[in-house]
Amino acid sequence: MKKVIYVLTLFVMYSGFSQEEKSKPKKVFNSDLRKANSYFNRASYAKAIPLYENVIQKNRTKEIVERLATSYYNIGDLKTSARLYGYLLNRSKKNNTYENTFKYVQALKASGNYKDANSVMREYFTTIGDSTALDLFNKDVKTLENIQAIGERYTLKNLRINTPQSEFGMFAFKDALVFAASKKEQKRNSVLNGYYGWNNEPFLDIYTIHKDSLQNPNAAPKPISKDVNTKLHEATVAFSPNGKVMYFTRNNYTKRKEVKDDKDVTHLKLYKAHFIDSVWTKVEALPFNGDNYSVEHPALSPDGKRLYFASDMPESIGGFDLYYVDVLTDSTYSAPVNLGTKINTKHREQFPFIAANGDLYFSSNGHLGFGGLDVFWSKQDKGNFLKPENLGLPLNSGYDDFAIYLDETLKNGYVSSNRKTGTGSDDIYNFKEEKPLIIEDCKQYIEGIITDKHTKTPIANATVTIEKVVSKKSNLLHTHNTTQDGSFLKDIPCEISVVVKATAQGYVSAQRTLNIGSIRKKKNDASLALVSLAFIQKKEEEKKRKQEEKARELKKQKEERERELKKQKEEETLKRQEQTKQNREKETSRVIASEPLIVKDGNRLMIKTGEIYFDYKLWYIRRDVKNILKPVLALMRKYPKMQVEIESHTDIRGNKTYNRDLSQKRATSTKEYLVSQGIESYRITAIGYGESKPIIKCATEDSCSEEEHEGNRRSHFVIKQIF
Repeated sequence: MKKVIYVLTLFVMYSGFSQEEKSKPKKVFNSDLRKANSYFNRASYAKAIPLYENVIQKNRTKEIVERLATSYYNIGDLKTSARLYGYLLNRSKKNNTYENTFKYVQALKASGNYKDANSVMREYFTTIGDSTALDLFNKDVKTLENIQAIGERYTLKNLRINTPQSEFGMFAFKDALVFAASKKEQKRNSVLNGYYGWNNEPFLDIYTIHKDSLQNPNAAPKPISKDVNTKLHEATVAFSPNGKVMYFTRNNYTKRKEVKDDKDVTHLKLYKAHFIDSVWTKVEALPFNGDNYSVEHPALSPDGKRLYFASDMPESIGGFDLYYVDVLTDSTYSAPVNLGTKINTKHREQFPFIAANGDLYFSSNGHLGFGGLDVFWSKQDKGNFLKPENLGLPLNSGYDDFAIYLDETLKNGYVSSNRKTGTGSDDIYNFKEEKPLIIEDCKQYIEGIITDKHTKTPIANATVTIEKVVSKKSNLLHTHNTTQDGSFLKDIPCEISVVVKATAQGYVSAQRTLNIGSIRKKKNDASLALVSLAFIQKKEEEKKRKQEEKARELKKQKEERERELKKQKEEETLKRQEQTKQNREKETSRVIASEPLIVKDGNRLMIKTGEIYFDYKLWYIRRDVKNILKPVLALMRKYPKMQVEIESHTDIRGNKTYNRDLSQKRATSTKEYLVSQGIESYRITAIGYGESKPIIKCATEDSCSEEEHEGNRRSHFVIKQIF
């Protein structure tokens, strides 16, 4: 894949690292490693890879992994390359060089993983603290998203002449089509036989085919000229307007010998050939070539007076820059002029082409693209080239897309690519533009109708404002008035939140919030219905009247409910009381039946005990009385909710007050004894009745016998509650 960048487009036979790989590996005296490094330094990456794979099993140093990643990168195995670069970047921050990050990003893009690729690049700029570069990158990403949103701008067709090897750089010349392709019918694995160690494929020659034979399966391309094609690389042509001069790229080849610099590198040069007697001959190198740098990819202005090319000559901005020279009347040339930083980056700009209208087209992996080399367009304005724009999909892809040619319509032409869907390593595609390159930020539309909420009639001349909401703050975007039919329409940026508010005289304002997504040109309905002040006043009066009526009705209903509820509660209370009474009577009857010491005395229940005697005029519990009280204690312990009343009575002897106090003391003394035996105080009521309730009525003290008086001196235990 990357031979497009380094081999097929540069034809440079490197003995060291590429322009983007400057570091030298640490020497390890190992046979496989020495061989691998030797192949790597000669750009024979396909041969270096298996040796590095052997070495890396035992010696996984940063330098070896880096070279193996670079080798896979250069032969086009970007999936493996991405894995190795990912390993390097994750292993140590020291490995996060710009070169490694850049190649990792390119490899990720080749697999369509643009989200991760952009994240890696952002992380790099953040890590080094270059906020300016980060801002520019984010701006470029947004521009690329805008281009991507256009969709497929072109239809592409893979040409019949493509083979499993390389064909690229199609150029229309009169009735012929001229292009570069791998040499045919050569023996492998030999530079002498025309095979290149980078990818172990044949060297390149320039071929022609009649334009009407392009799709003829029986037509075969022919070498352009034996004087032009050599045993090394030739490719990429440009023709003078009169058709008598052809400029082309070739390895540095003088007197049928390959010329290398002091680093054992064979660079590229521009040559021109003359069309004499229907043959391209009289080949000569251009004077601004150099033995220590490359000059490649010629392109002529429509009038033939300016020659554009790519070069890595000294003081270039990046790996390869675009230059031009003026073609003077005496067939000499002006000094090369760099196209500057608007066109050139610190990476590679190559394959220039000047369209019939003077616009510049070229390929670059330095301007933000979809991966690898992308084709860019720079409009010519008053002799200057404007900021380049990516030509979009599917002309560009995640792989190398390069060597564009446009006919005079500027809509049709040829482009070369090594995308994986092709026939060979590099293929030529015919393309036709279907959509114009209109780059615009993502936008949606807010539309709607402002109406009277109740009459449904549109409100003309209502004011509609649209505010962008950021961190709970609003920024005004637009203010406009509705038309006669109450409608409005406005475009807004994507992926924002907005508040749409409508106001009109005599109406209460209304608003709604919309979250705008990323779907381009989507229409969002923001219609609003306003309530008139007159309607509100009318409704308020009606509401007040209804509230008053309702209040009266509610009061009446409340009173009725309260009466009904009171009645219901009373009935429920009586019912519960009756049920409780019945339950208690039932339980009481059961207890009476089971407890012989509990007896009825009329309507009362009493605990049957022996007679309790107190000494005359005293109230203390005598020892014999304690035994008498044992049944009382037993029952109260058995029935823990039982409550009793102790009644204490006296005879009539003595005055009434004295007798009442004495009986109260005796009842209290009995209670205190029971409490002392563990019975809760609240369960016992002690009442002294004195002489007020005699069993035997005595008219006078002497009218009753001692036994009768003694019968009136008594204590009763009346059960007030069992459960």
